[in-house]
Amino acid sequence: MVIDENKLRKLHELREEGINPYPYAFSQTHLAVEINERYLHLQPAEKTENKVSVAGRVMLKRVMGKAAFFHLQDESGRVQLYLQEDALGSENYKIASKKIDIGDIIGVSGLIFKTQRGEVTINVHTFEILCKSLAMMPEKFHGLKDIELKYRERYVDLMFNQDVREVFKKRSLMVKVVREFFQEKGFMEVETPALQTIYGGASAKPFVTHINAWDMKMFLSISPELFLKRLLVGGFEKVFTICKNFRNEDVDPSHNPEFTMLEVYQAYVDYGTMMDYLEQVYEKACIALNGSTKVIQRYKGEEVELDFKAPWQRITMVEAIKQYAEIDVSKMSVEQIKDLVDEHRIDYEGEFTWGLGVQLLFEEFVEDKLIQPIHVIDHPKESTPLCKPSRYDNRLIERFESFCLGMELCNAYSELNDPVLQKELLEKQAEELRGGAEESHPMDEDFINAMEFGMPPAGGLGFGIDRMVVILTGVDAIRDVILFPTVKLKKEEVKEEEKVTNESSEKK
Repeated sequence: MVIDENKLRKLHELREEGINPYPYAFSQTHLAVEINERYLHLQPAEKTENKVSVAGRVMLKRVMGKAAFFHLQDESGRVQLYLQEDALGSENYKIASKKIDIGDIIGVSGLIFKTQRGEVTINVHTFEILCKSLAMMPEKFHGLKDIELKYRERYVDLMFNQDVREVFKKRSLMVKVVREFFQEKGFMEVETPALQTIYGGASAKPFVTHINAWDMKMFLSISPELFLKRLLVGGFEKVFTICKNFRNEDVDPSHNPEFTMLEVYQAYVDYGTMMDYLEQVYEKACIALNGSTKVIQRYKGEEVELDFKAPWQRITMVEAIKQYAEIDVSKMSVEQIKDLVDEHRIDYEGEFTWGLGVQLLFEEFVEDKLIQPIHVIDHPKESTPLCKPSRYDNRLIERFESFCLGMELCNAYSELNDPVLQKELLEKQAEELRGGAEESHPMDEDFINAMEFGMPPAGGLGFGIDRMVVILTGVDAIRDVILFPTVKLKKEEVKEEEKVTNESSEKK
């Protein structure tokens, strides 16, 4: 946005008249929505002696000679103002009609009445300019149309779009429900480091940074998992965290490099308990946000009614491939699966195994068919080094991911607590990392040291808060539920960054 020269001129004029356009406080008595709801019963042209004081941004202005109508918007919504020269006096009315612009923040006091057209209105007796806006506002009634600009200048998007504000109010409520759900079950909320010397807990490429005090490379957290497991070793039996994670990966409708997730760990239970928790917390949150367990979403251009009532369907990955792709991988050899993967030109890296092939076929043929919420359980052992082996098939582990609208909702395990096997698996991952597999785990010797003291059997669950909001509010993409999503620099910002970098290099 650029400064509006006309607004800037008015700012100087207000100061010349001895008016402070940026005062310190204003006493509100009501919000717009309260006024509209409380006085809805009034008849057209009915007046009251009820005085109110409201504050907010001017979003509409119509001056008709010696009277004017404004629409004032606060956090709750909009209310109409009626200003008259007779009530305000000629000088004050001149300021209101000539010096106040759309975008300015004002405070007003007055009496309530309903117009002949039936709109609840404040008959303004006094007003105060609380903040003179200098930016040129977007075109009246339309707000921001440029999608990238909506995310880059979220503050303007919020001004003009009540629906957008409602999504973030729902997000706040949802997080409250999630937090209270686990607290009521006896879990303790904890914090884990966002800045780490060794990253781990997920298959992802990290963001790398540097700590000057120690002249040492550090990483932004990709997962809190290994720290939460240390707490199980230390004696806490029920812990959870709601935290930021950072993964240096693609940006798309279901991914943002910086995102919020919940991770929860409980001693002496397995992944079955985690399935119960996930479907219960989704059900509870959906009811809180939508009044029922159902929500309308769009998938591949069509409306879909999702139902989060517990319990959800549970299916093994092998069964899912058989049901949705008509391929029985349980009876296929490594060579047969590889031939099928090659036939469909599915890309992969590293050594081909039966488990890798099963994962690839599931991702290729099954994921996008999983529309209603469902738990996909018992994954190949190659999929993670942090999970217990299956009790029934040594090719599998006790892991589940839940899906909805073809999108992964969570990741959960019966947690591996065998320190010898854990060390062996992490050493293999570290070897793959050295070989160029950027999403493999490095070796975390301190984590192994903690495991050697003994970690109780446990269940663990991690799910994305942002994706949960997307699913439960019916919006299109993850950037619609993150107030300030990651965005590219504008061209002029790129040039400035390059200039600063070059100047810094020259000084060195």
